[in-house]
Amino acid sequence: MPKKFSPELRDRAVRMVYDRHALEGGPRAQSIRAVAPQLGVGEETLRIWCNRYGPAEGTSRPQDSLEEENLRLRHELAEARRANEILKKASAFFAAELDRPTTK
Repeated sequence: MPKKFSPELRDRAVRMVYDRHALEGGPRAQSIRAVAPQLGVGEETLRIWCNRYGPAEGTSRPQDSLEEENLRLRHELAEARRANEILKKASAFFAAELDRPTTK
């Protein structure tokens, strides 16, 4: 027999997931996995609640959230650029290895 949860618990759980997601970023599933055991709710149940009762994806967000996201994206871009530089150097190194004649 499935458990019945109150609408207040459902609303609180969805709000907790979206608040945690806004603060920490990352995938929403990670926030769901963290919040579900705290409230004694199944992860799948909480995921369904978030899809059904959570804010729509296209809703506007506060200016602070946009600035935080902009900062996060700048850090992510800098990290991607560093990784590209490392990959360019590595590919040049290995290409030079392939061009050398082998002696046996």
